[in-house]
Amino acid sequence: MSYVPQLWHPKIEITDSGDAGYLRVGMLVDKEIFYREVEKKESEGKVAPEGFPSNPVYLPAPHEVATALYTAFTTPPKRSNEPWLHESLLHSIQVIAWGFFWAVLIGVPLGILAGTYEAFAKLIEPFTEFFRYLPAPAFGALAVAILGIYDAPKIAIIFIGTVFQMILIVANTTRKLSPALVEAALTLGCNGASLLKRVIVPGVLPDLYRDMRILLGWAWTYLIVAELIGTSSGITWFITQQARYKNFDNVFAAILIIGVIGLVTDLILAWLGRRLFPWNNSK
Repeated sequence: MSYVPQLWHPKIEITDSGDAGYLRVGMLVDKEIFYREVEKKESEGKVAPEGFPSNPVYLPAPHEVATALYTAFTTPPKRSNEPWLHESLLHSIQVIAWGFFWAVLIGVPLGILAGTYEAFAKLIEPFTEFFRYLPAPAFGALAVAILGIYDAPKIAIIFIGTVFQMILIVANTTRKLSPALVEAALTLGCNGASLLKRVIVPGVLPDLYRDMRILLGWAWTYLIVAELIGTSSGITWFITQQARYKNFDNVFAAILIIGVIGLVTDLILAWLGRRLFPWNNSK
């Protein structure tokens, strides 16, 4: 649509303001206003403004976004105290990593226990089922009040948005382990912690790894909301600032970069999973 004016170009970019004093070269105006001004100046015998069809400023052409994928990394921020794009990305990755780390540290053991023992399932899953329906951003004000305004509440939001889903998914994955393996282990005298360590965890590990890949993508979906809590930071801050400066090519570029990072990370984890679990047919 960016390259076909007849299809979608609702604005006119002024190339010559003529005798229309309020118009400036480079200004975007609605077509109706532009043509009304042209008609008015022509009827008055004055110089009419000139321009060409253009998209709104928030809809840059694909080649402009492609250029911004490079220039956003090489163009210094407008203020000396503002971070570069790569610094904002690194900060966001750190927030995601910490939030997901704590979710794994707590969610995986609880999920395995709930999937292995009925008593733990009755204790853990009703509580988890309730909390997983509560929107994580709703805890934002509480997280700021308890943890401060910097990275801690952002990590907490990613943790809250991920851990309850993780517990239920891991529990369901654990229940899919072949009962024959568990029965054979029990017959051979394996029970308690030994059953978990030698049978349950090794048996579900390939599927557990795949679940973590999926849940990592879930954690990324909370990033933008999490970084708006407390002090704005990371890639969300960069997107907000670029939108404020009307550099929407950089906005689209930053959004694409998030998708590329997520996709590349998933591909690397998938490749690593095939090396770690060559006996497992699932990707």
